[in-house]
Amino acid sequence: MTVVAETLDDLFIFAGESNIPLAEAICEYLGIPLQPTHFTRFSNDNLWIQLGTSVRNKDVYLVQSLTPPVQDHLFQLMMMLNVASTGGASQVTAVIPYYSYGRSDKKDAPRVCITARLAADLITTAGADRVITMALHSDQVHGFFKIPLDHLTSLSVLSRYFQLQDLSDTVLVSPDVGYAKKASQLANWLNIPLAVGTKVRLGDTQVEINEVLGSGELGRRAIIIDDEIATGGTMVKMAWTLHEKHGVEDVTLVCTHGLFAGNAINRIKEVPFVTEVVTTDTVLAPHAFGIPNLHVETIAPVLAEGIRCNHLGQSVGSLFAFWQEDTPKEVANKSKRG
Repeated sequence: MTVVAETLDDLFIFAGESNIPLAEAICEYLGIPLQPTHFTRFSNDNLWIQLGTSVRNKDVYLVQSLTPPVQDHLFQLMMMLNVASTGGASQVTAVIPYYSYGRSDKKDAPRVCITARLAADLITTAGADRVITMALHSDQVHGFFKIPLDHLTSLSVLSRYFQLQDLSDTVLVSPDVGYAKKASQLANWLNIPLAVGTKVRLGDTQVEINEVLGSGELGRRAIIIDDEIATGGTMVKMAWTLHEKHGVEDVTLVCTHGLFAGNAINRIKEVPFVTEVVTTDTVLAPHAFGIPNLHVETIAPVLAEGIRCNHLGQSVGSLFAFWQEDTPKEVANKSKRG
């Protein structure tokens, strides 16, 4: 029988080394301290981790993004899960703002690993009772976990940012059909048209975009959105296609997970009509501030609400997916009808 908490007294949050500022922001939102964790690496490169306070009978949440060095951060998370589970915690939840192995969701070549499934099994075996994550690259990864998983979204945060702007003569663009459904929800809420690119991936850093569906509705400004920016190849190719083939003059790049790996920063800086880059803090990437006009929105409140609702036994349905029964236009029409 699950005992539902009435307060946050027994809620303990710890953080791995991947994104301590985000964990601190989550705790600040909830009004609780971030519990201490001690990390050491021995001379033989072995990791040593100690949770700095007892977790017996506590509801424990471990915050760790799978960012470079991914393998170190994944193993850190598994060690922390094991410590909390064997230390008598009442429940252990892995909070993974960025699940990088979500991209490895299928067997697209002979003799390869479906690593998204393997990592899910490792996290479960290490001691996780539940997982909270954000904007998986592929929705099917949700089903790879044999334990409950709350798949949260950043689109509500991003929509509030763009609602403060003048969006006349603006189109929202998804680089491929894979992200088109999520992009259409955001476009509907912002009341702007949607266009979708026909992306073909040629390699880790190379893509080809031959057409833009819905190009007849393109405006002077385009907001290109995807779940992540890694090397920047997709976003830059999409921006140049819109500019050269469709006359778009002003481009904003938007993502949930801003890794900006490899040559991504220089690649973006070389596109003169990219006037803003918007991301969230699921990934700690201080080097990204080398991008002119970078804007970072925090998703700490979304993750904090997911943690709070789970701890108190409340529904997280409103955080699961970005959906609204009515768009602003529909609300206005209903008001007119009385």
